[in-house]
Amino acid sequence: MTHSLSGEEARRAALAAQGFTRPRPVTPGTRQLNLVLRRMGTLQIDSVNVFARSHYLPPFSRLGGYDPETLDRLLLGMRSPYVEYWAHVASFIPLQDWGLFAFRMDAYARRDAAPDSWVSQHRDVVDRVRAELAARGTLRPSEIDHDGDRRRRGPWWDWDVVKLALEHLWRTGEVAVPGRKGFERCYALAEDVIPADARAAVPHEDAVRELVRRAARSYGVATIADLADYWRLRNRSEVTAALRDLEAAGEVSPVTVAGWGSGGRPGQAWLHRDAVVPRRVDAAALLTPFDPVVWFRPRAERLFGFHYRIELYTPAHKRRYGYYSLPVLVGDRIVARVDLAADRATRTLRVQSAWWEGIAPSGTAERIAAEVRLAARWQGLDGISVSRWGDAADDLAAALVDAERHEHGPHLVRPAE
Repeated sequence: MTHSLSGEEARRAALAAQGFTRPRPVTPGTRQLNLVLRRMGTLQIDSVNVFARSHYLPPFSRLGGYDPETLDRLLLGMRSPYVEYWAHVASFIPLQDWGLFAFRMDAYARRDAAPDSWVSQHRDVVDRVRAELAARGTLRPSEIDHDGDRRRRGPWWDWDVVKLALEHLWRTGEVAVPGRKGFERCYALAEDVIPADARAAVPHEDAVRELVRRAARSYGVATIADLADYWRLRNRSEVTAALRDLEAAGEVSPVTVAGWGSGGRPGQAWLHRDAVVPRRVDAAALLTPFDPVVWFRPRAERLFGFHYRIELYTPAHKRRYGYYSLPVLVGDRIVARVDLAADRATRTLRVQSAWWEGIAPSGTAERIAAEVRLAARWQGLDGISVSRWGDAADDLAAALVDAERHEHGPHLVRPAE
C-alpha cells in the first residue's frame, strides 16, 4: 500500500533522520561525534578552508561547539575507526565499510586497465610507488622519490605522476589513507591499514543493497535519485532492484510526496521504517554546502525550494551570493545564506555577505546571530564584522549588536593552507 506525505511532512522527516530534532549536548565529545557520523554514514571532505574545512561543519551543525581536535583524533589518529574512500565523493567512512566499496574499486581497476589510460602508460611509476610503500610504510606524496618528474596537471592542480599513481592505487583499493599531516594525505598499503575482515569484498549486489539501505535510513524519505546520489551509485536499475528487496523485507515502503513530481504533482519516494515525522522541527544551524541535507541539489530544491550553486570558482564580480556561502537552517526551512570567512590575523569572523531566502519569520535574524556568535567562538575568533552586501546584512548586523561593519570587496580573506 502506498501512503502519502505532504511536502512539509517529508521535510521534517528528512531533518529528523539527519539528527536535527535532537537537543545539542552541553559538552559534545567523542561519543556524540560517533553518533553523528553513524547517522550520516559518511562525511564528505573538501579542501576549502576560508571559514572551516567542510568535514568539521556537519558535526558543528548538529552538536554545536565541539572541540575540532577531538574530531581530528577520531578521524586521523592512530588506529582510527575511520578511513578515507571515494564513497559519496572523497569522504570519511567507517573502517569496517571498506569491503562495501570493492565493486567500485574493481570498476576503477577495469577503467584504468584500458590500453590508452594514464595508468597503462605509466605502469613503471605505479609499480615503483607501490614498492616504496611496501618498503617504507606510510608516506606522504612529498616523501616519495619523484625522480625529478613534476608536471602540472592544469590550472587548478599540481599533481605530479607520483600523486596520480597514489590516487589510482587508492581508488582501486590497493592503498589506503591512514591519516593526514596538515591537510596532506598520507598513504599506505591497504593491508597495513585495513583489517583483513574489513578488506573482504562484499558481493556487488549485496553491497548496493546495503548502501541503499543506509541511504534510506540517513535520508528518512527519498526518491530513487536521492538514494542513488548518496553513494554516487550510477546504475539506477541496481538501486531499483535493491529497493524491491528492501521493500519485501519491510525496511522501506513506497510513499508519494506532494510537490515532488513534475509540474508540482505528487512524486514517488521511499520511506525508511525507522523514519519519524515530527510535528515540529525547531533547529538552527549553519550548513556546509556538502552536508547531506543539501549536497544533492535537486533534493535541496524539492525539500526547501532552495537553489544553490558553489561560487568559489566564479569570478568575484559575477558572484551572486559570495565565495563560499553557507545555507542557514532555522526551524525546518533554509531561511538564509551567509558567506563566512575566518580572518585569523585579526581574530575576526567576517560575514562577507548575508541573504534572505524569501520572507523570514520574526526573530530569525536573532537566531542566525546566535549561530554566528557560536561559530566565532568555535573557531577561536574574538570579533565579528558584517559586510554591507546582501539583503540580510543589516538585519544580521543589528541582531549581533556589537558587530563591526565593513565594505564588501572581492574575497577579502584568503583561505588558509
